[in-house]
Amino acid sequence: MQKLLKQILTSKVYEAAIETPLEESAILSQALNNRILLKREDLQPVFSFKLRGAYNRIVNLSVEERARGVITASAGNHAQGVAFSGQKLGIKTTIVMPVTTPAIKISAVKSYGATVVLCGDNYSEAAEHCALLVAQSGMIFIPPFDDELVIAGQGTVANELLRQSAGNMDAVFIPVGGGGLLAGMAVFLKALCPEVKVIGVEPADSDAMAQSLDAGRRVKLDSVGIFADGVAVREVGKLTFELCRQHVDEIIRVDIDEICSSIKSVYQATRSIVEPAGALALAGLKKYVREREIKGQTLVAINSGANMNFDRLRYVAERTLSGEKQEALFAVTIPEEPGSLFRFCREVVGERNITEFNYRLSGRESAYIFVGIAVDGDEQRQLFGEQLDSHGFVNVDLTDNELAKTHVRYMVGGRSTDACSERLFRFWFPERPGATARFLTAMGADWNISLFHYRTQGGDFGRVLVGLEIPPGQEAQLQSFLDNLGYRYVEESDNQAYQLFL
Repeated sequence: MQKLLKQILTSKVYEAAIETPLEESAILSQALNNRILLKREDLQPVFSFKLRGAYNRIVNLSVEERARGVITASAGNHAQGVAFSGQKLGIKTTIVMPVTTPAIKISAVKSYGATVVLCGDNYSEAAEHCALLVAQSGMIFIPPFDDELVIAGQGTVANELLRQSAGNMDAVFIPVGGGGLLAGMAVFLKALCPEVKVIGVEPADSDAMAQSLDAGRRVKLDSVGIFADGVAVREVGKLTFELCRQHVDEIIRVDIDEICSSIKSVYQATRSIVEPAGALALAGLKKYVREREIKGQTLVAINSGANMNFDRLRYVAERTLSGEKQEALFAVTIPEEPGSLFRFCREVVGERNITEFNYRLSGRESAYIFVGIAVDGDEQRQLFGEQLDSHGFVNVDLTDNELAKTHVRYMVGGRSTDACSERLFRFWFPERPGATARFLTAMGADWNISLFHYRTQGGDFGRVLVGLEIPPGQEAQLQSFLDNLGYRYVEESDNQAYQLFL
């Protein structure tokens, strides 16, 4: 610990990085009834804190090591940090990136003079190729998080934070991927201000650190979520895990809607647009305040990065309403008789604002409505459901139904003519030119496709919904086919949104 503290205090990161401001947000402070401070790491030259760790590792290379050049595998902020550092120090730099990496990130890395090698559909495949190049060329690999000098570079954020706040903080919220930033900051904060809570924040679908701390050992996830790609790590570092186990107070998990809501909150407070991982800390802070009814404290969130893909903003805007508890989604069954739709609108909806309205005739006895209603929190959402019950309308609350939010709301209506044999699946595949066509080709001609829905969401992965008509007795063949297909999937055949509307 003493060695790491010394490395943080003697770090040379300021040859490349800047000391970012600690800003108080009057808007967030008033809304959350606490003093909210934002540490603006999104203002770094590469728009991310990753520059600190990358530069601190590279600047400490020997003359002989610098001459060999440096290499890393990354599709995001670490890549830009390494490329920027290499340019600053005059070192030849190579970055291995997945083929699926958005063009804006590839261009950013190339702008710093790095050589970009595209290989594989995901980080794991890129990392394997990177390891091969290291063995062949002798270049020095720069790890993204599990390295003392990288951790020390990230820990300089805590050093600044203590000076800027004079230690007047109750809790600091830090995003977690591999754990480099959390480990470096936790060591420094707990050494100098042990009373300050250090709280990591992870996406619920990429919670490798939380699961590892719960288990008391490093846990490798089978898969990770793709929305907050900056922290999508299947396994945390060995060193970062040990440091976090010793010095971190807790980990908070947040979902996609909560992250999207916090992207909006950061924008309202700063007029800056952070990436999903960049808003992670604020999402955890807001959840902490809301669930534990915290008031009157000084809370800090680390805005870790702002490398946002512009075409992802539409998806963020759509999910923000749910994240802020400002929209409720319901499936409502109404009698198929004159005046029933009018009665639903007049007696139940009333003066409420409708955000979504899809009507689908189900037969001669009933019809289904997919409706979005503007609400102000879970109490109003629950009240709307109770009013539907009191007026005799059968209903299902779909607000937390991922299938409904991602697919069904855009494709209400239509049924397979042989619904008893239809099975429904959600698939993820790497988003790249021609990816949808290749996915359909991979599906082959073994099964009749009865439903297909794809909608771009500005991420690195495509999401599709597929209905397959399976003849009786071929369930075993279907399972074998799915296992060999090579794509992540979830079956949704029992999902209520599907059963009602599709």
